[in-house]
Formats: sequence, structure tokens, C-alpha cells
Amino acid sequence: MKRSVWLLALVLAACAREEPPAPEAAAPDTEVDAAPVPTVEAIADRYFDASAEWYPTFATSVGLTGYRHDRLPDLSPESIDAFAAVQRELLAELRAIGEPEEIGSRDWVTWGILVESLSSSLAVGVCRNELWSASTTTAWYTSLPFVFDYQPLETEENRSDALARLAALPAYIATDISNLRTGLDLGYSAPRVTVEKVPTEASALLDENNPFVAMGARAGDDAFAAEVERIFETDVVPAIESYIAFIRDEYIPGARETLAVTDNPNGEACYDALIRYFATIGPTADEVHQQGLTQMARIQQEFRDVIDEHYDGEPTPRLLRRINTDPEFTFDSEEAVLKYSVDALDAAKAAMPRAFGRLPKADVIIRPYPDFAASGVGSYQIAAEDGSRPGIFWIAVVDPQTRTRATQKSTLYHETYPGHHLQTVIAQELGDRAHRVARYSYNSGFGEGWALYAERVADELGLYTTPVDRLGLLSDQGARAARLVVDTGLHTKGWTRQQAVDYMLANTGWAETDIQNDVNRYISWPGQANSYMLGMLEIQRLRRIAEQAFGDDFELRDFHDRVLENGSVTLPMLERAILSWIAKMQAEKEAAESTTEAAPEAG
Repeated sequence: MKRSVWLLALVLAACAREEPPAPEAAAPDTEVDAAPVPTVEAIADRYFDASAEWYPTFATSVGLTGYRHDRLPDLSPESIDAFAAVQRELLAELRAIGEPEEIGSRDWVTWGILVESLSSSLAVGVCRNELWSASTTTAWYTSLPFVFDYQPLETEENRSDALARLAALPAYIATDISNLRTGLDLGYSAPRVTVEKVPTEASALLDENNPFVAMGARAGDDAFAAEVERIFETDVVPAIESYIAFIRDEYIPGARETLAVTDNPNGEACYDALIRYFATIGPTADEVHQQGLTQMARIQQEFRDVIDEHYDGEPTPRLLRRINTDPEFTFDSEEAVLKYSVDALDAAKAAMPRAFGRLPKADVIIRPYPDFAASGVGSYQIAAEDGSRPGIFWIAVVDPQTRTRATQKSTLYHETYPGHHLQTVIAQELGDRAHRVARYSYNSGFGEGWALYAERVADELGLYTTPVDRLGLLSDQGARAARLVVDTGLHTKGWTRQQAVDYMLANTGWAETDIQNDVNRYISWPGQANSYMLGMLEIQRLRRIAEQAFGDDFELRDFHDRVLENGSVTLPMLERAILSWIAKMQAEKEAAESTTEAAPEAG
């Protein structure tokens, strides 16, 4: 899972409100001069600036200069409704312009990304996510503290901004409590099982190594550090304690015991909208479920091929459990987990020129999760645009004796090279070729689909060097097929939590601890888990079309560069771009051959 390239996109989806179109106004009796039609570029500028203003931590997370770094988002109902009105206005203007004709042009890319982002965000407004974001996947403390880890502190103005942002945290927490309380009153809640660990996890923010006080130490300024500690102790600690008490004493007792999002108001419409929002395509829940079963059957056969060759035909479920407990497959220390990943990252970096013509300039590093996010299963934070911070791959290192080597490499390739880091930083570094909307937008169907596809590319490059590595690849691929089955099962077919856990245990090599955490994620973040496999299957389909069209002339580097050249586009946009490229290349080849045939022979 990628810690959002722009978390903003998820918040916009959570907070947008879709409203019915207003009735058409009667035509005026007298002619008036028509207002000038805005350009795609101007609309995109307004959207980007309004988004960064409304959700100011976005600019900090990606290292943008020229934007404010002194505030936290205002997620009050009034602010949410005001920004939703901006979204509707911009969407109407884009639709009035119409889609630009030139596929792959700057305006075509910007228009397509914006129309999908705005329309799907407005549709997902039916979910009212801000009223029930209380789980160990969606609660504020799972993402917001990271902002203080990379808050700029170099100048006196930077440090003043940091103090103002820290001082704003109690009000932010109070708004969140108010939203969640309103949600309970209106019948919206996170399932109780996904909230029960929140008080314990949030309590880790009160420890000495919390990211707020650590920010003070990072600046190397004693006066600044003292003021950070004063604000933390005087204002932030009581706010966090108030939040913990609210979740423990009020929210958990009032949260629903059922799992499906369909048990929230307008839940069926919400789930349908979430499939589209995350995948950027709109299969039905039944179609998603069946696709998962089909892909799982294929991957299980791949498992059997590896097991029959290297593990004496051991039953698949038994081996998949054993790789998480047998010392033959696990680690003996947290340091060993970290070193294994660092070595795999070095190997991946060296292999990239064989499959890609364009590579990111920004580096990526590996860090263990902090205590307050220790239940994470691996996530990526994009590098800062200004070069001040590399990409970060956060990994879990706790309980190394139960952490298998099998999935370490496939997860790393998913998150770094050739996965999220490569794709998102290439988009970020497009420069003037793309609007900022294209450079920083994140469509999960494309982004997560690419990262899952990247796990297979790593296999083509020989980066899985042992049979257990291949088991890990297939385990991660199987987990994404299982997600199609489990996510739709939980939210549309009445599956129990244990049913979902059992399905994952039987079909993947993930550690039971990670499966338990991930199933909670599917329950509390419906629809998102579908995007991985749906996106990968689409990229693979387009590659097969290109391979068939070019035959022996197919170049993998060229195909990958074309897939990545426009940023995180929607899957329908990717299809049109690749088919257009194929047609153009074939036309150029036919023209060249025609010219050669027409040329007179030398006599």
C-alpha cells in the first residue's frame, strides 16, 4: 500500500457532496455578451491551488514551495460543503469545454484526470467518510503525525510555521471528534472490530519518541525545541487524551457490530461508487468477485508448480503457513529484516535500466515503522519535489521470528523499484510536460495496478533469486486476487470477518498478524483493495495487445515508458493512449516501408 502521493485525493472523495443538477434557467429576453470560456489549464490551476489551500498538509507532504505549511485541514461541515461547491463548479466548466482531441496532449491528460477525479469524488460523497473515519486504517493518527516528521524547519519562518501547525492540532482533533459524534447520531460508524485497537495505538503518540517532540529535536534549535515541547505538553497531550477517552468510552460502545459498508446509510450506493472511485472503471461487485475467483485459480496452479519442483509436493496451505513460523523462512532479528530489504533494494536499482528508458532522479530509502504505526504492512511516501527528502519505504520489523522472508522482496518491489517509487517520481519529474494535477494526482487503479504489475516485472528481471522468493511473489499476487473475493464478500455478500481471514490464510503466505490487520483494512476502507488486481489485469492486457501488434519489434522499455509518460491517468485513458501509440508506430512503419519500396534501385 502506498502512503498517499496525495492523501488529498482520498479526503476530497470523503468530503465531496453530490447534488442534483439545478433546473435550467429560462432564456433571457435580451442578448448579452457570453462570459469567456476558461481554459483547461486555468481550471486545473484553480483546482490545484484551491485543493492545496483547503488541504494544506498536501503541499508539505510532497515538498511544494510557495504554499502554506502552517495549518491543518479544516474538516468541519461548513468547510467540506464549501469545497464541494468549488468541485462542482470546476467540473461543470470542464464538461462545457469538452474533451481535447489530441490524445496524450497536456490538455487531454489534465482534462481526463480532472473530470474523473471530480466526478468520482462527488459520487463518493454519498459515503460521508468524514463521519466514520475512526478505524486503525482511517483514523487521523495513522497519517497526520507523519506530516510533522517531514515538516520543513530550515528557516526561522519554517519553524514559526511548524509551531503554528502544531498548535492547530487540538482544534483538528476536536473537529474529528465532533464529526464522529455526528456520525453516530446519524447512523454512520466504523465497525467496532476495526476501532478496538485505536486507543492503544493512539496512546503511542504520548510516548517520548512521538513525532511532534521529535520535530523539535530535528531542528537543532534549543528555543524552538523548548516551545515545541511546551505546546505538546500543554495543548496536544490533553487533546490526544480527550480523543482516546472519546473513542474508548463513547465511540466503541456506540459503533456498529456489523461489517459491511451497506449497513451505513446509503451503503449500497457508497460501495458501487467506491469501486469506480478507486479503480476508475466500473465493474459490478459480482463481476469483481468472479474475477477474483478466476485469478485465484490461476495463481494456485503457479503455486503448485513451484511447490512440486522445490518442496516435495507439500500441500499448499500447510507450506504457506509454515513459511511464517519455520526458522528456515523467518528472521532472527529486526536488524536482519532491515538488511534483507536494503540488499534487495540495491539489486532492484541495478536492474532497472534493462526494463525502463526513463528512471526517477530522486532516491528512495527504507525506514522501520514508528511505534504508533507498528501495525502497518508496508507503505511508501513520495520524495519531496524540491529534493529535500527522498522517497521513504516504511516497513514492519517487529516480531521478526514470525516475519517471513518470502514476501519481503515482492513487497519491496511493489513499493519502490519498479513499483510506486519509480512510477510516482517519474510523474513528479515530468516538469513542464504535464500540469501539476497530472504530476501529483493518484488514481489507485493505475497506481496500485502498476505496482502489482511491477512485482511481475521484477520476476522477468530475475530479482526473485530463490524458490521462497517466488512463493512470496505468488503469495502477494494471490493476496490481491483474494482481495477481490474478500472485499466484495465482506461488503456485498454477508461474509464474516473470520471467513475473510480463513480465505486469506488458505490462499496466501502472509503472516496471520498481517492478515488480521489487512482484513480490518478491507472492512474499514471498502473498495480500495479491488483496485490492485483490476489495474494490473488492464496493464497486462494492453501489453499483450502491444506485443501482438509489434511482434519481434516489441520493446519492453518503450512500452513501459509509454505507460508511465502521462502520470497516474485513469485506466480508460491509459487504454486510449496505448492504442493511439500503437497505431501511430504502425503507421510510421508502413510509411517507411512504402518509401523504401518506392525508391529506385541503385544501378
